[in-house]
Amino acid sequence: MTMNSTDGCPSTTSAGLGAAEALFHSLSDSTRLAIVRRLASGEARVADLVAQLGLAQSTVSKHVACLRDCGLVDGRPEGRQVFYSLTRPELLDLLASAEVVLAATGNAVALCPNYGTDSENVEVRGE
Repeated sequence: MTMNSTDGCPSTTSAGLGAAEALFHSLSDSTRLAIVRRLASGEARVADLVAQLGLAQSTVSKHVACLRDCGLVDGRPEGRQVFYSLTRPELLDLLASAEVVLAATGNAVALCPNYGTDSENVEVRGE
């Protein structure tokens, strides 16, 4: 999978990259997932997300742009401000379903040698 060098978003032009893979990859980044979870409770400006998530403005802006490019977030301009919100309520259903799966699998996903929370420094098998 290639990364778009301008915003760190997954490139959808890679051979074999399906829509489902792109969707789940767009949600696999902890910052983007935190933004989606925050927007699940209502619209917010980048400044609001910066304050609530404790991240740099440039980081939040980059990830909001990625979510917008993926069609998951939309902006509503109001004067000089832009209020962001989720574009699809079904995304909340997807996140709720993921919570159910995580509860059912216990620590298995977190302990996965390829994608678990401690696999940052583990080389993925087959690569």
